[in-house]
Amino acid sequence: MKHFVDISDFNIKKLNSLLRTAKSIKKHPNKFSNKCKNKTLGMIFQKESTRTRVSFTVGIQKLGGCGLELSTDSIGFGKRESAEDILRALSQYIDILLIRNNNHKIIKNLSALNVMPIINGLSDYSHPCQILSDLFTINERLGDIKNKLITWVGDYNNVLRSLIQLQYLYKFKLNIVMPKEILKKNKTKIIKNNSTNIMATHRINEGVKFADCIMTDAWVSMGEKSDKKKYFKNYQVNNDVFKNTSKDAIFMHCLPAHRDEEVSSKLLDSKMSVVWQQAQNRMFVQQSIILSML
Repeated sequence: MKHFVDISDFNIKKLNSLLRTAKSIKKHPNKFSNKCKNKTLGMIFQKESTRTRVSFTVGIQKLGGCGLELSTDSIGFGKRESAEDILRALSQYIDILLIRNNNHKIIKNLSALNVMPIINGLSDYSHPCQILSDLFTINERLGDIKNKLITWVGDYNNVLRSLIQLQYLYKFKLNIVMPKEILKKNKTKIIKNNSTNIMATHRINEGVKFADCIMTDAWVSMGEKSDKKKYFKNYQVNNDVFKNTSKDAIFMHCLPAHRDEEVSSKLLDSKMSVVWQQAQNRMFVQQSIILSML
């Protein structure tokens, strides 16, 4: 059974196929308007969501299907009834289930049951829909990612883990910049024995030099209780940082952005920023993921 849980579950051939379909959907949306007729996407959100919720809901509708949001409180997910039993019950009514939660293990365990196709809409461990969409945007703006330098400035979080998984497949150059206090705790997780083209540093000017794309995220993840923000005061991505990048470098952020914290408002609203194109492309890539499961 097909699931979409982690980037590392796929090979380049399959990911490229998803990207080609997304490109076709974006260019010729009417050709796909009935591809999901009589199909229902169930969505369980245990974490706040704007872009994931709306892009999946509108995306399935534009494919001719139905998006059904299921409140965790009303269905008692993992409380009134086990998650496994709820999954089995839901499989009698819906065709695909999207889960966004704080426990990646639950998503992995439910997908292993092979009761129905499951999409990871974000977990504490990874965010595969975001990163595949980001690859789509990079391809649109910069061309083939293979010979590009991508720089991540920020925490070791779910988005970065998915980005690293993508790098292991496509082998592009990846620089990871974070405060030395954060880097010290996570460097062995970031750079494994078989890693190639990955560099980790606490020096931001070194990490962004000649970068084709700078990516960042909130310094503290949604729902996380931590005082780590104090380490990031010198890690804002702004116009001064961009002076060290390649000529046509772009800025990416998965959003929501905390303006004038991890990114300056001036850069976020500049011509270098592609964050709104990123957000738009989420829908096309996720529509492709949905179609691949039917």
